[in-house]
Amino acid sequence: MAETPDTSTGGTVELTEEEWRERLSPERYAVLRQKGTEPAWSGELLHVEGTGMFSCAGCGASLFPSDTKFDSGSGWPSFYQALDEGVIREHVDRSFGMARTEITCARCGGHLGHVFPDGPLPTGLRYCVNSLSIEYEPDPA
Repeated sequence: MAETPDTSTGGTVELTEEEWRERLSPERYAVLRQKGTEPAWSGELLHVEGTGMFSCAGCGASLFPSDTKFDSGSGWPSFYQALDEGVIREHVDRSFGMARTEITCARCGGHLGHVFPDGPLPTGLRYCVNSLSIEYEPDPA
């Protein structure tokens, strides 16, 4: 698998589908670029302890601090708030005969999962995210 592009300076990451295929594993490509979903309870980042940051596996953009993660019982990593306004984009998703709100990385457009209005306070939101679409970096000790 090729290295994730350095996006520490911000900006939009725009790659061709061929470039994405070269950079991402087939499993990550299926989720991030083809809007796939990993099976419930299968994700490596479902249970993470400690403090750190969850970032987009496609471009490295910081998305969710670990202190916003909670156990929703849904089988996917869940967060009640994104790092900052604007790091996540929302889109209407009418696939599978229902209306949901898809969430994507604002920097690269990668599919992360969906957001639902049944999360805990203070936001009442549940960002339900595929483990394959994110990476976790623990805070330095």
